[in-house]
Amino acid sequence: MPESTRHRLYRSLALVALPLLVGLALGTLGSGGGKPASAALPPAVDGQPLPSLAPMLEKVTPAVVNIASKTHVAVRNPYFDDPIFRRFFGVPNMPRERVQQSLGSGVVVDAGKGYVLTNNHVVDGADDISVTLADGRTVKAKVLGTDPDTDLAVLQIPAEKLVALAVADSAKLRMGDFVVAVGDPFGIGQSASTGIVSGLGRSGLRGSGFQNFIQTDASINPGNSGGPLVNLRGELVGINSMIYSPSGGSVGIGFAIPSNLAADVMRQLVSTGAVKRGVLGVEAQDVTPELARVLALDNAHGAVVTRVRANSPAETAGIKPGDVITSLNGKAVAGEQDLHNIEGLTAPGAAVEVGVQRDGRPLTVSTALKVSELETLKGDALDPRLAGVTFSEIADNLRRQGIGGVSVSRIAEGSRAYAAGLRSGDLVVALNRRDLQGTSDFSRLAASHPRQMMLTLLRGDEAYYLLLQ
Repeated sequence: MPESTRHRLYRSLALVALPLLVGLALGTLGSGGGKPASAALPPAVDGQPLPSLAPMLEKVTPAVVNIASKTHVAVRNPYFDDPIFRRFFGVPNMPRERVQQSLGSGVVVDAGKGYVLTNNHVVDGADDISVTLADGRTVKAKVLGTDPDTDLAVLQIPAEKLVALAVADSAKLRMGDFVVAVGDPFGIGQSASTGIVSGLGRSGLRGSGFQNFIQTDASINPGNSGGPLVNLRGELVGINSMIYSPSGGSVGIGFAIPSNLAADVMRQLVSTGAVKRGVLGVEAQDVTPELARVLALDNAHGAVVTRVRANSPAETAGIKPGDVITSLNGKAVAGEQDLHNIEGLTAPGAAVEVGVQRDGRPLTVSTALKVSELETLKGDALDPRLAGVTFSEIADNLRRQGIGGVSVSRIAEGSRAYAAGLRSGDLVVALNRRDLQGTSDFSRLAASHPRQMMLTLLRGDEAYYLLLQ
């Protein structure tokens, strides 16, 4: 039989069979002269109940919360600093303020202590955080700690009779496992979407620090951030974090932070308020085809070392500028982002083996990662207006994006700077319109005690001026 004839026959059979199958499923074809027996789905097929995720979601949804945060931002237009402009237009000599609002989701992971896991970007810099439970109660939340590098935050809420999710071992996930994303997309109310694990160990995504994402096609939309990704047993396997979308809506490519990584970050934030990570102590860049030829490499893979920090594990191991790191602890390093990612997700003090290409020859060196320590500055040692503020170096992942300056690591709520609008997590990138490269620039300029201090801040994706007089 010719192929075209066979295809026409299959289509004809399908057109006949499909109505019959639908009719059987709906119970509209039966005995008794062809009269419909029922217009509803049967409660069971062959004695088995119809499959449903409802029983699992009934256990999960009480642990899922809605998070609403408000941030009061003092905003000052640079024209307002011109006395002639202020006098001509009658502008008062005071900062303006606007309120930023953010919506997201979270999941209760410890009912007794009231711990809630969510994304850092949901609560970043917030002055006021409200958590609404599935039963309708709304309570104020306290931030126990945040980790921008993994986009995680831990909140604590003063509520009784909470329901917590069990945390599963995300290392046991396989591509193809069924998962369900739960949250409050677009603020419309608690919702669930189903999908599968589309990929594991995803990295190299723009805008995030240490990356080891679960990829899923379960629909994740704005407002889902911080909510749980669960398996079919209703156990937490990930925290929904971001999507890839050319349009801004879900296109079936979502990413969640694995539960193992989230649990480790939470333990550190709860115990110390900060996350300690190991570092090798090198600065590196991607190997380009041109560099590969100069360095006598077979291919343009790896991270070429441009600087080795003094007293670092790399220096102890004998790593030198010009070496190309091709693996770390058995994991292939395709470029600088891979090196940074593997390094940041390895525990401080852990013994590691580093695969290196030197002068075209492979070798392996052993060392132990050292705890990353960022240089800090106490604001009261610089200027009385900065009392109560602790500044630190900007993390390496931000420097790689070309951002310079200092980060606000801690700030006292009763301080002058807090009242003016400065918040923990803010990046100070300029002082009196002079760009900052790091702590040394900031220390030098702030210690000169200028008559007024106008800080240029980065908070999330927006920039602000903040004036201290």
